[in-house]
Amino acid sequence: QVQLVESGGGLVQAGGSLRLSCAASGRTFSSYAMGWFRQAPGKEREFVAAINWIGGNTQYADSVKGRFTISRGNAKNTVYLQMNSLKPEDTAVYSCAARTYSGYYYRDRDYNYWGQGTQVTVSS
Repeated sequence: QVQLVESGGGLVQAGGSLRLSCAASGRTFSSYAMGWFRQAPGKEREFVAAINWIGGNTQYADSVKGRFTISRGNAKNTVYLQMNSLKPEDTAVYSCAARTYSGYYYRDRDYNYWGQGTQVTVSS
C-alpha cells in the first residue's frame, strides 16, 4: 500500500509564506509525476501545481503562477510546494498526489495516489 503524507500547513497572514512537504511511504512505486491540488470549503478540488519526475518540467495554475514553486526532493517521490505572497483566497486543504503514467497534469482523476491533505489558512 502506498501512502502520501503532507506536512507544513498552518495559519499565516496575507503576504506570508508556507512550505508544504509530501513524502511517499509503503510499497515502492515509480511515479511519472507528482502534483498538488486544493479544495476550499464549498468548492470543487482544483489543480495547483505539478512536476514531472524525469526532466523536472513544472506546470502551475494561473492563480498561483509567480507565487508558488513546486520542486522535487532528493528522496524518491518527495515533493515540496513553496507558497509565497499568500492571499486569503489561497485558504484550502492542500493535497499531494502522484500518478504513474502520463495523463493530464491538471486532471485529478489521472492521479493514482493521494494524501489526506493539510489545511492552509490565510488571514486578511
